[in-house]
Amino acid sequence: MKISGKTVLITGGGSGIGLALAERFYKAGNKVIICGRRKEKLQEAKGKMPELHTLACDVTNEADRRLLFDTMVNEFPELDVLVNNAGIQQRINLQELNIDWSYYHQEIVANLEAPIHLTMLFLPHLLKKQKGTVINVSSNLAVTPAAWVPIYSATKAAMHSFTMSLRLQLAETNVNIIEVLPTAINTDLGGVGLHTFGVPVYEFADAVFVRLENGDMEIGYAGSEKTIRATRDEIDEGAKRMWQNFSKNNPKF
Repeated sequence: MKISGKTVLITGGGSGIGLALAERFYKAGNKVIICGRRKEKLQEAKGKMPELHTLACDVTNEADRRLLFDTMVNEFPELDVLVNNAGIQQRINLQELNIDWSYYHQEIVANLEAPIHLTMLFLPHLLKKQKGTVINVSSNLAVTPAAWVPIYSATKAAMHSFTMSLRLQLAETNVNIIEVLPTAINTDLGGVGLHTFGVPVYEFADAVFVRLENGDMEIGYAGSEKTIRATRDEIDEGAKRMWQNFSKNNPKF
């Protein structure tokens, strides 16, 4: 992938992986637009990158997604890269379900419905470009689920499947389909302090950018490279081992 001279939209770009990727694209000489729900985070990002474009948007809201698309094609018709990054991770004990369905449903909408819908909205626009790109940020949990985040794991597995289908259907077109499958990254995903053991987010973003420049279509890092190519037996054993370790370290879960 050419990593400069592009116009890039990143959902969930105000923090975490989205912000780290936004900074990499920005420094590489691209026009970058980030969207997110928290206006204060968007303003903080713009403070670091004065020429960054920001837009408050809740991708879990269908009307917001349509407005985002309309705004992008009208104000940034040169847009040629869509990064579906926004997401939610919730720890759920399936034996103690006492929260309204809407709480669980929002995770499905944010992680699955929203990126699929945005891809379908933007795809006709990207197909008109000399070279378009869709980058879906999924997870190594798309392959080996973490049982304590069952909906998150399931939505990422579905996004992995959708991305594979998308890549096959568009193989003969001008649109590249890239999937980024992070391992645990030190961000606030799921809550502050839950992933302090993870890979530093800027180390991860640097590695992703090298792989993008190399033209890779499926990008893992720090263990997820092996995980995403695991055999079925390795997946079963890995999921069991992760659950046992989590249960041991979180006895009150």
